[in-house]
Amino acid sequence: MTTRINPSILAADFANLERELDRIASADLVHVDVMDNHFVPNLTFGLQMVERLQEVSAIPLDVHLMIDDPDRWAPGYAETGAFSVTFHAEAAADPVALARRLREIGARAGIALKPGTDVEPYLELLPEFDQVLVMTVEPGFGGQSFMPETMPKLQRLRSAVEATGLDVWLQVDGGISLDTIGIAAEAGANTFVAGSAVFGAEVPAERIASLRDAASAHTHRPRSGTGSLNG
Repeated sequence: MTTRINPSILAADFANLERELDRIASADLVHVDVMDNHFVPNLTFGLQMVERLQEVSAIPLDVHLMIDDPDRWAPGYAETGAFSVTFHAEAAADPVALARRLREIGARAGIALKPGTDVEPYLELLPEFDQVLVMTVEPGFGGQSFMPETMPKLQRLRSAVEATGLDVWLQVDGGISLDTIGIAAEAGANTFVAGSAVFGAEVPAERIASLRDAASAHTHRPRSGTGSLNG
């Protein structure tokens, strides 16, 4: 199972974003948190910033929309050429229709679940998504502590993915560091968002490699008799 490290530019130096992208050139994707100060109590990037990042980044963009009314706004982010666009289940009026629209445009479609959101209603919808993001902190701010109580949700998702053989990436975001990435990998995650753990390192490329190694060492192994995830 492939391990992906997606540094969050929320932890980068905003005055030197192009340079910061160069520092994480070995990353799999760059995670871009879009917050609207309504769905979450914080304001970050908007569509124009994502368009510009798309122009200058050699790394594919993994856009995470923490915004109200993603049914209206999410397609515009896919149209920038972003590799992946993830919206929140709690904010979408019609998650399936929105995911299909994002795929039509050409982006991978992801759905995010806050720590308190029950995963069960979304298990039967897994074929509609390319990625499920399990928030391991309350969305809105970087630098929060990892919430291990979210791991049963991740384990449930991993079991469902294995049972169906779907190519669905399981992502975690929040408090991911060398101390916590193994916990999430063992629970079933294969795609990891890390902010300060990467950009706070003296050499981000070395930290990315260390995170990847730590996750791979704890990667969940499919149980015998179940399907496996390719990718």
